[in-house]
Amino acid sequence: MRQIFLDTETTGLSAEGGDRVIEIGCVELLHRKLTGNNLHFYLNPERDSHEDALRVHGITNEFLKDKPKFAEVVDQFLEYIEGAEVIIHNAPFDVGFLNKELELQGRPRFHTFVDGITDTLVMAKEMFPGKRNSLDSLCDRLEVDNSGRTLHGALLDAELLADVYINMTRGQDALLMEVESNDQQTRSAVRVDLSSYQLPVIAATEQEMTQHGDVLLQLDKSSGGHTVWRKLENSVAQ
Repeated sequence: MRQIFLDTETTGLSAEGGDRVIEIGCVELLHRKLTGNNLHFYLNPERDSHEDALRVHGITNEFLKDKPKFAEVVDQFLEYIEGAEVIIHNAPFDVGFLNKELELQGRPRFHTFVDGITDTLVMAKEMFPGKRNSLDSLCDRLEVDNSGRTLHGALLDAELLADVYINMTRGQDALLMEVESNDQQTRSAVRVDLSSYQLPVIAATEQEMTQHGDVLLQLDKSSGGHTVWRKLENSVAQ
């Protein structure tokens, strides 16, 4: 599965009010492994950033003057994201701005180019109800190093989001098993008689059972209630 983590920086908060995208950062994950095939643009928005936005991202109007306009990179951008699942934190904001940029170029809306859009803010609210779920808060909670994030930047934020997502979905390798086989290689096994051994049975402590239950609950929330043990519980109850 090809997944793209995407973030934007903008001149302000209102795409419909004339604000524009000034930075796009994309990070590629293929089969849950970072590939290094990232995409990053600074863009000339042909307007100034609001002071509040400038304090957030620190990208000056002067810096953007010689950067390409969205029209100059749109084909490269759409080719890069085509057919991927795109993962965004607070997706309606970024997608709204991208839709407006595409509309200005006479292009279809963003969702028509991708396989799907996943909002990690929605995921985080389901996993951590009642808690702060900003990207910084998730980095702190999931022990993702964000010490280099003094200002918002689209590529850096996309990279942090990839790390956060991997941790939210139980780590990069937690749900994967790579089985290597060689049909030409024969393997021999030595039979061992274990009948004379008395193996101790160590019961889980109450604290361990509680922690185990918490893990199962979070996995169940992440899967939308489609975990195997939940199905087994329902079948037994019936």
